[in-house]
Parts: sequence; C-alpha cells; structure tokens
Amino acid sequence: MHVAVLGAGSWGTAVAGVLAHRADSVGLWCRREELAAQVRATGSNEAYLPGVPLSPRIAAGSEFAAVVAGASFVVLAVPLQQLRSRLSQWAGEFPAVPVVNLAKGVEAATGEFGTEIVREVLDVPHVLALSGPNLAAEIARGQPAATVVAGTDLAVAQEVAEAFTTPVFHAHAVTDVVGVDVAGAFKNVVALAVGMVEGAGLGANARAAVLTLGLSEMAALGCRLGASTSTFLGLAGAGDLVATSTSSLSRNHRVGVALGEGLPLPAAVQRAGGTAEGVATAPALLRRDADLPFVRDVVAVLEGDVSPVQAVSRLLSAS
Repeated sequence: MHVAVLGAGSWGTAVAGVLAHRADSVGLWCRREELAAQVRATGSNEAYLPGVPLSPRIAAGSEFAAVVAGASFVVLAVPLQQLRSRLSQWAGEFPAVPVVNLAKGVEAATGEFGTEIVREVLDVPHVLALSGPNLAAEIARGQPAATVVAGTDLAVAQEVAEAFTTPVFHAHAVTDVVGVDVAGAFKNVVALAVGMVEGAGLGANARAAVLTLGLSEMAALGCRLGASTSTFLGLAGAGDLVATSTSSLSRNHRVGVALGEGLPLPAAVQRAGGTAEGVATAPALLRRDADLPFVRDVVAVLEGDVSPVQAVSRLLSAS
C-alpha cells in the first residue's frame, strides 16, 4: 500500500512516520524542493522535526503527481487557511481516492471547515477527518496516543483508521464528521483563552473554569450544526481540547500565554514560532454563528478591545 501525505510540516511529517509502520511506501510532499532534498539526504526533517529519524519507507518530493501516484488514500497536512488554494492547484490531477484532512480550523473568508472545503474543490469518493489529542512532537517520538478518523461511510473510516494504527498510536473510526470538524476548530480558540489565563497568572481555578466553559460552548455549537454530543466528550472533543489547551507544545496555547503576559498579537504569534490557527478561526467562527459569547471575548482580546484579564472576568461572570 502506498499513501501520500501532502504537507511536510511537523504534523504532516509525524503522520507520515505513523503511516510508514503499515504502508509499503509513504510519499511526503514538500512545498520546497530544498526541504525535500534535505529529507532525502539526511533521513530527517530538520526544519520541522529536528533530530527525529524518519522511516526509509518515506520518500520526500516536491512534485505532486509523483508523490500521489498509486496512493490508496491521500492525507492533507496543509494549513487550513491555505487549503483551498492548494487544492485548487491540484484539483485537475488529484486521484479519485479517499482524502483524510488533518487541518483544523475555519476558513476566514467563508467560515467553512476543512472537510467542507475539500468537498467543494475536489471530486473524490470519500472525505474524512482525523483529530484527537495528537501533539506532533510526542507522536514523532513514539509516545502513546489515540485519535479518531471520522467519515460518513463507517467501513471506509475503519479501513483508514487501521492504516494509521500502530502499537502506540491507536486510531478509532467514527461517523460524526461535523462534530470532529467543530471540535478541531473550536479547541484552538479555547487554547488561546486558557493560555491567556496562564500568562496572566490567574491560577488553576480560572484555568479549569475557562476550559469547561469553552467545552460547553463547543458542544452547543456542534449540536446546532447537527453533531453528536458524545463527540465532544471523546478524543476529538475533550481529549484534543485538554492537550491543546494545556501543553507548551501547542502553538495556540503559547500565543495565549504571550497575550496574557501583555504582548501584542503580532509579537505573541512571532514568539510562538508558527501558525496558530485559533487566531484566524475565532473571528471566522463568529461570522458563521454570532451566538458564541466565549469566542466573542477571545476575539475582543485579539483585536485589542479588552485585556486578557478583562476577557476572563467576562467569561467567568457570564457562566
């Protein structure tokens, strides 16, 4: 079996490593040929996962057609805000195989989730989403973790989940794609808020309260969109929420901490060292559904209208 992973950032590279346990070969598409050449020469992705050796079954390249040729399914590890443009470039030669989206968030221009974008742009038989408490650095180091693969066709989701499963990485098939999309996007916003609590030194009680309020609003939005409540109590919901909101490995958490310490948003993002999807997702969620007071308070901080301490006070008083 050959599997293609499109996107060689930290998460895409870690996922390629997971898939290499069962697949005969894994193609890893790199945006820059220089990165692909470095991966081929050293057997590691020093730009995004330094010091982590990659399986010899992983073949890095920058030519899309070569990477996806013969793939049983394709994994999208492209940042959410770049997803539509990338897919539009590839649409004419995209193979008619299942697609697994890893990007979590909401498109700023349309308010759409990743799987919605994929369905609009590509003509493929199945669109799935993978999500859970999966911090890339831990996965790459072989630490134990679990995730869910969501697809409307349970049999296909089970086949894909089996391809991802290793002795330490356990993938479970579910059918609630909407719930997994909502949870994956919303948890980034909650991670910003929890990080603000930590950065401002507001304590464990406030952190737990903000985490709980975020989970509650996440589930309420999901239910309005037709998701199952149980999804938000599982790996893609509470599991991913806790991991992303409390770990220093999470860029969204790091941005929140920097904001809580008083840094302006551009400096906070720079210090976090990479894309924090929650920054774009928060206002996009509000445009999709205005009845999100938790998200509204986070957006107020991002836009400089209130301080993190004021936002947390408003969140707790509204609970």
